[in-house]
Amino acid sequence: MGLSDSPGPVIGHGLNSPDLLVREAYRMAYDYIDYVTAKPGTPLAPPPSPAAAALRHAGDELLTRFPIFFRRWPRVFHDVTEESACPTLTAILDEHFAPTTPRGRRRDLAWSAVLSIFVLAGQMALHCQKRGMHAVLPQLQECVGGYVERVICPEIRDKGGWSGFISRFGEKQNLESQVKKACCWTLVLLTIGILSYFLWKRTVS
Repeated sequence: MGLSDSPGPVIGHGLNSPDLLVREAYRMAYDYIDYVTAKPGTPLAPPPSPAAAALRHAGDELLTRFPIFFRRWPRVFHDVTEESACPTLTAILDEHFAPTTPRGRRRDLAWSAVLSIFVLAGQMALHCQKRGMHAVLPQLQECVGGYVERVICPEIRDKGGWSGFISRFGEKQNLESQVKKACCWTLVLLTIGILSYFLWKRTVS
């Protein structure tokens, strides 16, 4: 049985979901946020799955190769509190990663967009950690896991599940060029769009 073989979606079980596709989404969310918020020098457990390993590796590549895109996130997260962290993250994801456009047209799901969802959640978690909001980290893990369950898993179920993500971002000789090609413009447009959105909201509020 592969990561896409499951009895169908069962909402609300998280890491204990009988749906292997969903369970993997939560496992990736928990592992990645634990990974990026680990204190320097802390021994890290190995990734729990090939998909989680691919996420760690691709996330590191993005942060290393395109640091300028991540320096702006503190401005976006500036007013985030423990109460607003998860709603803010969900609002950003809904604004930029929903599978349909405002006119109802269906968007093609790109693996680079899926990667960006986890990386964005990791940046939110780092921001909260630096602000001393450690209690919100498990909430963010559940939040991004739930978002991927609702929005992403139904889209990738017919695409072979997480095997496509592993194939695209798993550690291999040409990963750097693949990540760069797949994600550079996605991140550029994402950053511009999110900053413009929040600046507009502050202007009209």
